[in-house]
Amino acid sequence: MDAGLTTTPHRDELTIGASGAEVRRASEWLSATCLQYDIPTAQAQRLEICLNEVLANIITYGGSTALATPIGLQLEFLCAVDAGEARVTVSDAGFAFNPLLVPLPPRSNNLAEARAGGLGLVMIRYYSDWLDYRREGGYNHFTFGTRWQPSAIGSL
Repeated sequence: MDAGLTTTPHRDELTIGASGAEVRRASEWLSATCLQYDIPTAQAQRLEICLNEVLANIITYGGSTALATPIGLQLEFLCAVDAGEARVTVSDAGFAFNPLLVPLPPRSNNLAEARAGGLGLVMIRYYSDWLDYRREGGYNHFTFGTRWQPSAIGSL
């Protein structure tokens, strides 16, 4: 089946623990799954950057429950003749945290004004075409996604 011509959404899932090795495994899973279903490389890389940032934030700031509870990952994608989109939902049991409510930090005018750190959410917002968040059943469910046009699909 040519994933580039389907209109049926596809879904793939992975459950990981909260550790650096598991972040690498999640990144490899996402990359391999995107490749398997012909998601354009640029969009797959954008999703992977976001995934790594989200997982780093969970591990660093999610608290003991986030570290002790499996993290759920879901990739959903739809490739049609006229467009495609892919989204990743990350579900964790950490502290309730809605990243959509965090204001962007002010932009530095020069290197002397720049602060180290705090750019993870900026990167996620930059590389995503849309974001969504909900808290349900004691879990954060954070979704980020990307879209592309047929010219990005390549061999269609």
